[in-house]
Amino acid sequence: MPSTEPQRPPERASMSSFACTSCVRRKVKCDRVLPVCSTCVKTKADCVYRAPPPPQRRRRRPAQNSDPQRVSLVAADEYDIRTRLAQYEHILQEHGLLPDSVDDETGAPGGSRNGRLISGDGKSRYVSSSIWLNADEAELQELAEHGNYDQNEDAYFETILPDSPSTDPLSAALIGSTRSLADFHPSHRDAHKLWMAHAKNVEPLCKILHIPTTSKLIEQVTRQPEEASKEDECLLFAIYQFAAHSMSDEECLLGFDQPRSMLLSKFSHAFRQALVNASWLRTTDMTVLQALVLYLIATRLTSDPHTYWVMTGVAGRISQRMGLHHDREETELSPFDVEMGRRLFWQLIPLDGYAAQVSGTGISMPPNSWDTKQPLNINDSQIWPGMTEKPVPQEGPTDMIFYLVKAQLSDLYNRKGVKVATSGPTVDLKTGVELDKMVDRVESAIEIKYLRYCELGNPLHFVLLGHVRSAANSVRLRNRISRVAARTNASDQELRDLCALADKILETDNALYRNPSVKGFRWKIESLFIWDALKCILMGLSRPGFYGTTEELNTTWDKIAEAYSNHSDITEARGAMQVIVGKATLRAWNANPPSLPISEPAFITRLRSRHDRPKPLDAASSGAVGAGYDEPVFSLDDYFRPSGGLDVNLDDYLKVDAMNWTFWDPPQV
Repeated sequence: MPSTEPQRPPERASMSSFACTSCVRRKVKCDRVLPVCSTCVKTKADCVYRAPPPPQRRRRRPAQNSDPQRVSLVAADEYDIRTRLAQYEHILQEHGLLPDSVDDETGAPGGSRNGRLISGDGKSRYVSSSIWLNADEAELQELAEHGNYDQNEDAYFETILPDSPSTDPLSAALIGSTRSLADFHPSHRDAHKLWMAHAKNVEPLCKILHIPTTSKLIEQVTRQPEEASKEDECLLFAIYQFAAHSMSDEECLLGFDQPRSMLLSKFSHAFRQALVNASWLRTTDMTVLQALVLYLIATRLTSDPHTYWVMTGVAGRISQRMGLHHDREETELSPFDVEMGRRLFWQLIPLDGYAAQVSGTGISMPPNSWDTKQPLNINDSQIWPGMTEKPVPQEGPTDMIFYLVKAQLSDLYNRKGVKVATSGPTVDLKTGVELDKMVDRVESAIEIKYLRYCELGNPLHFVLLGHVRSAANSVRLRNRISRVAARTNASDQELRDLCALADKILETDNALYRNPSVKGFRWKIESLFIWDALKCILMGLSRPGFYGTTEELNTTWDKIAEAYSNHSDITEARGAMQVIVGKATLRAWNANPPSLPISEPAFITRLRSRHDRPKPLDAASSGAVGAGYDEPVFSLDDYFRPSGGLDVNLDDYLKVDAMNWTFWDPPQV
């Protein structure tokens, strides 16, 4: 009977001067026997010998009196090497080729150092968010030095309050300067209109407040604002600010004879001063924390990301001090207080994650650090202060429908779809077929429990339907991109399937903006924009010949143009991610413009002016990259990084591993 033992190569077989790629990848010793090493014989792996790249000259360590900018670049290079090494280790772990407990550079078990330090001019910033780990130096400087907030707002405060020591509530809290806000209260009539706008545009999506209770407060306090408590003033000005934020400039001018920007500046400053007056850093008052969370939701897209991260961190600490991170049903609290605490905490969690993503840091409240239950499916009329009996959950849509669907999507990450690190605030999304099945199950459960009751004529239901479809498809897109990127070769059909899924997300976003009945919810819709979908489509447009028909090409560009008209922040380039996507759009336009004989659209012209890129010499040359155009050489991987622009408690507050988009690069001929 023939032996089944693997046969070793002959003893006198020739030897290679370097290890085979399989042994290098698996980090095992290779005996370098040609043509097949012993390890590959035993494991039945493909044994390929490929010469390693030539060693690069080591960069000299700069002297202490060297240029500070050069020192920072050397330090950045060192951290870039560590970052790439961490990426490669993660890929090996995903394929079972490396244990999950890879030690960090110190050799400590379970340790992980995946961050990157930006230093220079005596300052330093630590970055651990996957959005920024692989960014180049220019992008990191954009992150470190520029935010998304409007600095003109502070200039307005200096005009109306020239003797104010600080417009920053954190600094002012330390200084301890309180001041009267009597001049900032609107008239009773205007306050009522602002509350009506808030109740119509904001509360159906947030449900932080109890409408009947807050309505009584507004009615009482706005008639005698000088009698308002410091805590109530915080809530009032948060409501006024959010109401103005949810309205258009035309609505503000018509209703209050003031531009929207003026109302926002006025109420934003009053709110921040109200925080200081209420000693907010020491508070345990639910009203103050409700006001703070409302303000954080309203300003998430316009705040300086680094300040925002600190503010959300403070809000999280206050919630922990109040015990909101643990469910309080079995305590002496009334059912009303239990429900309101749940509503507040489940709105705070995604803000923490969003702040971590945009600022480039880790989350401060990982899923395994709290156990608060989701709120009940009830109407506001079913609860009131002082109630003693628990409310009975309802079947079908209630006042909480949008909120609870968001919570269902959150739970996909919070409890079922994540792997939580043993140390540090690192949470990784599960991948593969398992995650696809999870998304299908969650979407099906939401369909049965909520969506089947929805009516397209109801503006809230219309936004909810679009919200769910975009959320589910965005998770599927990211998951499938990760699976395609894990291989070295992806077929055109796989890439087309990715673009088809991304196209659905973009169509949903455009459809939400087209519906005039959801205008009051635009403040929320603008935060639902999925960056990964647009990036995927732009990658396809940058690939020569990817779109086979001119009709498909022109239709795709029409959708992108519509997205740009809906999301002006891309062309305004207020943040680093907008800058990156803007550059990608220019590359796609120059590589594969529409076939129709049209003049260059306004959004492309604005992008050129924003990014200081000269226009092509003539229209005929615009289809060729670099023809009459000073196009710098760069890799697509330099510009396309993962992002968390999805405000559904999914990618916003979790650190998801960086994706390698180089699989889109055209094959080398």
